[in-house]
Amino acid sequence: MRSRLATSLLLIGLLASIPFFRTATVHGAANAPAPTWNKQAAAHYLDDREVWWQAWPRAQKDHGTLCISCHTVVPYAMVRPGLQRDLGESATTPPQQIMLASVEKRVANWPDMIPFYSDEKSGPGKTAESHATEAVLNAVILASYDSASYDSAQGQLRPITRTAFDNAWALQESTGPLAGAWKWQDFHLGPWESSESGYQGATLLMLEAVNLPNNFSREPNARAHLDRLRDYLRRNYAAQPLMNQLYVLWASAKEPKLLTRAERKALIAAIRSQQQPDGGFRTASIDHRDRIDHSTQPTTSDGYATGLAVLALEAQRTPRRDPTLSRSLAWLAQHQQSDGAWTAASLNKQRDPSSDPALFMTDAATAYAALALKRQP
Repeated sequence: MRSRLATSLLLIGLLASIPFFRTATVHGAANAPAPTWNKQAAAHYLDDREVWWQAWPRAQKDHGTLCISCHTVVPYAMVRPGLQRDLGESATTPPQQIMLASVEKRVANWPDMIPFYSDEKSGPGKTAESHATEAVLNAVILASYDSASYDSAQGQLRPITRTAFDNAWALQESTGPLAGAWKWQDFHLGPWESSESGYQGATLLMLEAVNLPNNFSREPNARAHLDRLRDYLRRNYAAQPLMNQLYVLWASAKEPKLLTRAERKALIAAIRSQQQPDGGFRTASIDHRDRIDHSTQPTTSDGYATGLAVLALEAQRTPRRDPTLSRSLAWLAQHQQSDGAWTAASLNKQRDPSSDPALFMTDAATAYAALALKRQP
């Protein structure tokens, strides 16, 4: 655990009950009954990174709350409750408790909360962008817990999650090019804070909403908003980079009208064409943004793109014997690092590898890889 964690004695004390796991690189094979990986090491890495984020000065926000980062907090919330269940943990870990308490406080007191960014400090439009983006991601985080990571039989729909969706619905655009979607935080940083990122965030909301228990997505009010969202996703699908289209394929498992049969077939063919010789995928290859400096990007596969591709294929009930899926699963099994993580690099700049911000993409990669692998029987 990094020395900077010493600045937060409370958080370290809470985490002390979590055992430390250090393992060798996990290996598996495409023909094995199931990929072999270390769930405990992955969970420990994710908890450790969440603790660091909660102690980082830049993550501190008003009313004693925390920023919900797209790269560390949101993916963490999407996978950690499922890992908790699989590992037989009797209660949520301290980092999860702190994260959820912060999100729930912001949702419950939404009118009083200051957006993470403002026009005054960050430029015109940033207050509205930040407010809408947070509303969507708050709903995504809480829905992830209520659906128990896509196992609705284990989940429960809580009032605070309904409030989070009400906050998001209130900011859903009703007219213009964004009708059905939301203003989105754009700092020209991929993959989460760029002009393409709002489409991805909107798809994540769809993905989580349709997986909520108690038939939430069929309730008249929710269905009306989700229909508008579906229309937006359909209307803008063709213009999206492959990365965003993978999110749509993932979500279409329970919202089948998102894609036509022809679109689904073409998309799966596009996924196959992007698979690297080693069986993995590269984030820079599936993003296709012109502003990416490809000369600074690794030429090797990474955990973020590979995990996302596997999740999209798994959502379509692709059999494990499928060559693309089996080779991708083998890549994931072979590339878990000794600290439990799967690596990925920034799309925006070369970061100091010894710095904690250099791990932001690795945080998301680890969550997506673990989420993909845990869906295998």
